[in-house]
Order: sequence, then C-alpha cells, then structure tokens
Amino acid sequence: MTLRDALTEAATSIDRREAETLLAHLLFRDRPWLIAHSETELSTTLLHSYRALIARRAAKEPIQYLTGHQEFYGLNLRVTRDTLIPRPETELLVEAVLHWIAARPALRSPRILDIGTGTGAIAIAIAAHLPSANITATDLYPAPLSVAEHNAGRLHLGHRITFLQSDLLSAPQLKSAPPFDVIVSNPPYVSLYEAATMPAEVLQHEPHTALFAGPLGLDIYRRLLPAAHAALKPEGLLALEFGFGQLDALKTLFEKPLNGPWQDLHFLNDYAQIPRIALATHP
Repeated sequence: MTLRDALTEAATSIDRREAETLLAHLLFRDRPWLIAHSETELSTTLLHSYRALIARRAAKEPIQYLTGHQEFYGLNLRVTRDTLIPRPETELLVEAVLHWIAARPALRSPRILDIGTGTGAIAIAIAAHLPSANITATDLYPAPLSVAEHNAGRLHLGHRITFLQSDLLSAPQLKSAPPFDVIVSNPPYVSLYEAATMPAEVLQHEPHTALFAGPLGLDIYRRLLPAAHAALKPEGLLALEFGFGQLDALKTLFEKPLNGPWQDLHFLNDYAQIPRIALATHP
C-alpha cells in the first residue's frame, strides 16, 4: 500500500491531519516529505504498526501519547502517560512570570520554584528564557520527575534546574532553602464532580493525580497558599493556574488570614477569555 492510500484509509477513522502526523512519526519524517513521496510503498510491518496507531487514536487515546511529544512554548517535550499533556493555556502562566521578572531589572538571578512540574514544561520554558535564573522544580511522583529531567537534559537545560521529589514544599531541601523570588504552579485543580462531563480522551488516559483535587478542585490551593507565603521573599510573586468557575473561590482563599496576607492580587484570562491565571505578591 502506498503512503497516499494508507493516509486515505486512515482518514476514514480519524482526522486527516492527525493521520499524517502519526504516519510522519512512524517513518521519522515530516509532513512535506509524505506529500513529496506519496507513491512510496509502505512495508507490511509498517502498515500493521500504522493501523495499530490509527486504532488507538480512533479509541480517543491522545495523539501526544501516541507520538510521545508535545510542543510547549516553542520547545519539543517528551510526554508519557505518567504526565499531563501541557496545554497552550499554561504558556500564559510562563509569560506572566517572564513579564513580571522583566519588569524588575534589579532581580538579576531570580530564585524560582515550579511546584508540580510534570513534564517540566514551566520550569524548562522559564530556564530557556532566563539564563541567570536559579530554578527548582518539584513533583510528588518519581515518574513525571524522570520525564522532566529527561526533557531538561535533552534541551541542554538540565544543569540549570534542580529537580526534587516533594509534596508541595515539604521536602527538607526546600524547608532549609533561602526564600524564593517566584513560586509558580499549575497544580491539579479539576473538581471530582466534573469527571462525569470530561472528554474520554482526558478522563481515560491522562493521570488522575495530575487532574483532580477534591470535590471542588481546591484541595491543593488550600495547602499551597500558606506554604508559598512562608517560602517567598518580601514582594515575591506567586503565580497559579486555575480552572473554569474557580475565580471567586480562589479569591476567597487568598483573602483568608491563615493563607496570607497577599497584595496586588489580580487575574488574567486565557485565550477564550476565561479567568485562568492568578498573580499575587508577598507584602
């Protein structure tokens, strides 16, 4: 079967563009090569492998897990079923941190902590744009930490980031560390009640430990806010991603005396104009 015929067959089950992405991945080529070599014969072994990938995608397995890669902030990151797939909305969190630091030229070597790093997307993107930053990235589980370290090493940024296994800021190395200039986190924030309405592509394949945070999706924030407040320098930044419909509840958490005090609390919208990023500074 030629590449053209294989793509035509695949496009009856999944999106044509995704079919091309999977075939290019299988052949270690790019889409222009597929077009230029559309009459090339696909071996029986490769055809079977390709059909297997198509069947998995038709069953709603995320294409990022099939290819093992996802682009984030211009960086090609490895993803596995142990990690959440980085989303475009989280790029806004990176942009907010970079913008905040750029507005403070006196902050020459900022100390930055990324909590719940997953693939390492946030920490690695910041490291790529702030050569002088001192960055620590944590995750509760060793499997995503391994993926994050792999990504940092492959992008030649491994020497710039310290990776630690930690439940939020509980690791001894963090308790004894100097205060941070920035703490950034895209923690689990999905409500358990939302599970019934989530796409199968997410619910059946992405790690629930990276998605869900109690009945209202606020369990991590309740612990993170006071811990971050204690670990930030005066006038240091806390930058968080949060979910649809959580703005008022998160604002209430910031205003609780046990979680603060905080100043300059404000929120940024995502590409769909939904409140998505919370920014606050230590007084």
